[in-house]
Formats: sequence, C-alpha cells, structure tokens
Amino acid sequence: MVQAPPHSMSSNSWAPARPPRNAPPVRINLYSDTQTRPTPAMKEAMMRAEMGDEQHGDDPTVWELCDRMAALTGKEAAVFLPSGTMCNVIAILTHCQKGDEVVAHETSHILGSEGGTHAALTGVQIMGLKGARGMFTPDDLRAAIRPKTRYTPPQKMLEIEQTANIGGGGIWSLDTLNTLTDIAHEQGWATHMDGARLMNACVGAKISAADMVAGFDSVWLDFTKGLGAPLGAVLCGSHEFIGQAWRWKQRLGGSMRQGGICAAACIYALDHNIERLADDHANAKALARGLAQIEGVVVEDPDTNLVFFDIKGTGKSVPPAAVHAARPGHNGQRPGRARGGPACIWT
Repeated sequence: MVQAPPHSMSSNSWAPARPPRNAPPVRINLYSDTQTRPTPAMKEAMMRAEMGDEQHGDDPTVWELCDRMAALTGKEAAVFLPSGTMCNVIAILTHCQKGDEVVAHETSHILGSEGGTHAALTGVQIMGLKGARGMFTPDDLRAAIRPKTRYTPPQKMLEIEQTANIGGGGIWSLDTLNTLTDIAHEQGWATHMDGARLMNACVGAKISAADMVAGFDSVWLDFTKGLGAPLGAVLCGSHEFIGQAWRWKQRLGGSMRQGGICAAACIYALDHNIERLADDHANAKALARGLAQIEGVVVEDPDTNLVFFDIKGTGKSVPPAAVHAARPGHNGQRPGRARGGPACIWT
C-alpha cells in the first residue's frame, strides 16, 4: 500500500517503467482513484455512441457532454479535453499573459504535478501560499496581494483545487470559496477552479456543483478518477472564454476527431457514477479506522476518498513497507502512493 521511489527506464528517459514480469497479480488496487476502469455498461455506452468529427463541430455526443457540463456547473459553455492537466494549461493560457502571476496553494497540481509546463509554455509565475491541508484563508490571500508597481508581476488569477489533493482530499467550504473569489474579483483577477475531484466535494458537502463554483470564471471536472471514464475532462466558462480556449485546444493538440466514443463514457459517468462517490468516501473512512488501529500509524481523518497516513511511528520506512505490501502473502496488493514517511491511498 506504499510505493518505492519511481524510476525511469534509463537515465535520460522520463517514460514510465513497465511492471516487473514477475509482479504478483493485483487483487485489491488502492493506489489511486485514477486506476478506475470502465464498467461493461460504460463500454457498451461507448460502443453505441453517435459520432462525428469534433474538430468540425459535428460530433453530437461531444456537444451533449459539453451542454450537460455547462448546465451542471452553471456556466455558459464548455469544451471537451483529453486531460485535466490540459484544462489547467489552457485556462491559464486564456486568462493570463506571459509574465503574469497566478496565486495558488504551494501544493497545488499546477505547481507540483504538471511537469513545469506553466514555466515552459504559459510563461506565468505561480505564487504558492501556505496553509494546512492544501488550503489557505482569505487573510492569507489578502496578505499575498502585491502593490501594483512596475517592479511587481501583474497578478491576474486565483487558482483553487477542489478537493485539495495533497491536502488529503480536503473540501474547501463554500463560504471560504465565495470570500476568496470576491477578494480576487475586487482586484480584477480571474478565478479558476481545478475541479479534478469536484464531484467528490459536492457529494461530501451536499452542495450542488453550480453553487460550489458560482464564484469561478472557469472550472473543469475530471472523469478519469472516481467517475471511472478511460479519459477526458471538461472545461467550463463563459462563451467568450471557451471560444478563446478552443484556440489553445487546437494549438496543444487537444482537438479530436471521433471524440464521441470517449464523451459517451463521461455522459455515462454523469448518469450513473456521481451518487456512488459517497460509497468511496465511506470506504475511505473505514480504511482510515482500520489503519489507525495499527500501532505507530498516524492517519488523517479523510473528508472524501483520499486516505493519508504516516508510518514513521512503526519504525519502518516506505521502501521496505512497499516490498512487504506487494508480497503475494499480503493479498498480492501492489504498492500505493507515498510521500517519504507518510503515505496515502485513494479509494
């Protein structure tokens, strides 16, 4: 349930390594909610999908998905993209110019998990704010506002990750979100939500997606995590914003042809997989209770479907624990994800 440090195929390759040939079969995969697989019913929906050419605007299933996502989030329009990372990149490219500054949490996905793409492609700099569980306060945001002089980078966007991934799947409260977006808009900034696990937050807090993101100029939802689709994310915003985002979608290679076969999986997820996220949350809490009974293990109480725990108190380090967990005698489980001493599990 923990993972040794990743390694590449060679010293000059960043490609992921293939699983060892003699690896035991995976019986229970707690590595990540990104490991979900399409169900037979989802695959059937994909096979029945009506398709066209998305680049030409005549794929009806893609349009249906975009219309439904715009309605779900209370926005005017939406665009279907291959990944959540591309959603973040396109949002920043659309909202900002080179040399601008984005304010986000120091553990945000845009800072630590997108390969430095914002330095490489968007030309913005990101100010990382501190705060427990991947979240900061309105006072933290106010303190981060720079004076508008020629010496400082123009601050143009506030970015929030809901739920806070490295914060253990923590849910930002609606009051905090609304206060933060009010502060940002007072400064003339755009507001963007990384909604990779937005529906986990909505289900956990019992708040509609439209209410949760009402203060944000753009937001996206990832379908490849707890919602079980094989690929895809949808970025939502105003008609003008989405119209400009399409330029970057084309430039970055995100325009598809018969995209409806994948959009159909996302539509199936909207119809069948949102309510069952509550089961994931209940399973995460059950797992956390069990781990807390192991002497020396410290567990964070999960808000949603991520379970973070620290094994340093057991006297064991992560790599030996990873080997131990992967032995066939331990249900053949593959390692989960770890961060030095602490580790985390997505359910």
